Amino acid sequence: MAWDTRPAVPQEQLAMTDVTKKASVDQWTSRQAYALAVFCLVIGIAGGWLIRGSQSSGVVASAASGIPSSQGEGQPTPEQMKHMAEKQLEPLLAQLKSDPNNAELLANVANVYYDTHQFATAIDYYQRALQVKPDNASVRTDMATAYWYTDNAETAITEFKRALSYEPNKANALFNLGIVEWQGKMDVEAALSAWQKLLETNPNYENKAKLLDLMAQVKKHSGLTGTQAKPSPQ
Repeated sequence: MAWDTRPAVPQEQLAMTDVTKKASVDQWTSRQAYALAVFCLVIGIAGGWLIRGSQSSGVVASAASGIPSSQGEGQPTPEQMKHMAEKQLEPLLAQLKSDPNNAELLANVANVYYDTHQFATAIDYYQRALQVKPDNASVRTDMATAYWYTDNAETAITEFKRALSYEPNKANALFNLGIVEWQGKMDVEAALSAWQKLLETNPNYENKAKLLDLMAQVKKHSGLTGTQAKPSPQ
């Protein structure tokens, strides 16, 4: 995955007030869309890859490590991932029988399902974990991302904003919120606002340069004008 991969109380008003709309997003030309897609491939966020709110379960890496080189470049098949997930889940599910309200355990189970692309099941366990500990912004960010991967942009945005109500400056939630606002809702200004806040509140953000490039290209290809986004001083 790209960018270290693995994404309510209304979010506070964001920055980027100098950006004005020159043309609606739904009027993008095919040439603009293609050019921006190529750019995203270059910087490594194509395909809608978002950033995990919590640590990966490691199941995909475990599956990849057992693949002979003749079978590909370390990319496990869905069957291999499912098999690894079943093995990793056995002890976790056994523990849940005696401790069904353990929020950390529920989130760990959800992470295994998430990492093996079983997003609907992951969401179910994330919800159970959040019923016990609703203020866990990392778990809520992962659940929101899982909603995005099930083509539910509306709920994903709602849950990202809920995560941000607990941790207003959470970089992963802000980045993922911007992606879903942009790709899911075609709301470029909302996406830029989320990313601008990320830069302002996380001056040492490790992917700052890539994000600035992305913001510039999104503005360029959406017909927006205004001062180029800048990170806050370090």
